Amino acid sequence: MPVNPPQTRRKRHFRRAAIGASVATALAAAAFTAMPASAAPTTLAAPDIAVENVKEHLTAFENIATENGGNRAHGQPGYEASINYIKEKLDAAGFETSVQEFTASGSTGYNLIADWPSEGSADEVVMAGAHLDSTGSGPGINDNASGSAGILETALTVAKEDLKTNNTLRFAWWGAEEIGLVGSGHYVDELPQEELGKIKAYLNFDMIASSNAGYFVYDDDADLEKVLTDWYAGQGVETDVDTEADGRSDHANFDRAGVPVGGVFTGASNRMTEEQAAKWDGEAGQPFDQCYHQACDTMENVNETALDRNSDAIAHAVWTLTTG
Repeated sequence: MPVNPPQTRRKRHFRRAAIGASVATALAAAAFTAMPASAAPTTLAAPDIAVENVKEHLTAFENIATENGGNRAHGQPGYEASINYIKEKLDAAGFETSVQEFTASGSTGYNLIADWPSEGSADEVVMAGAHLDSTGSGPGINDNASGSAGILETALTVAKEDLKTNNTLRFAWWGAEEIGLVGSGHYVDELPQEELGKIKAYLNFDMIASSNAGYFVYDDDADLEKVLTDWYAGQGVETDVDTEADGRSDHANFDRAGVPVGGVFTGASNRMTEEQAAKWDGEAGQPFDQCYHQACDTMENVNETALDRNSDAIAHAVWTLTTG
């Protein structure tokens, strides 16, 4: 996540008619508790995402950084190696992948897009995305190998389960986020308006394993926020509305284009309050991520409990929004 927001997001607290029928149906199942059971639509429950598998991806990203100058930054060999690592796994799992090139700061950047083959509606797309690049100062394991690994393992679980979706399910790994949300901005700007209008939800996962983790949920779209907050509540985890990441990650580009956005975040350089520490068993007065944009953002900087919970939250959102 960049240090300074390149733009201010536009908040949307009202119900979005733009969310497609498949999304609305899934949400209605949770919202209207008085509906007779026989009349309620069936939403498939997401399987548990094995945190050990997510950690294996993180270890791979750390090894890639170690072998390529200590980072996975835009324009550096570690970033391209990270793209290749993910693409190889998705291709083997049966995803339809494509690599989108762009130029930023004089170097070629890459986005990786992966669609899950499905008989679901091609006119309604649900996306989950994360930026894959680090800063030049370190391997970027929490920021943001954590989100990248979480959606990767969710995608691989989709393939393992041979998930039958009601719409198109798309995953994305963005380049050059750390220098101004460039990769996702390029994707949004290059997408024809007709195709952009098909995206009914974009979920962003940028930093999901901060060492002194908080549990923040984006409040840009009320429906998508509810999908996530209800899940955390069911796990006995209190959440707060995210403010630190406002306009500072890839969801901002989708938000400005009118796409409903949501996501989760465990905090960066802001400091945890006494109240937050009490409900999250954290350290008050300390940053959520003490190694934010530093060389110490390694595997030792990862909160495994947060990584596990948030990977499961990703899967819950994907299953809810695609199978309702």
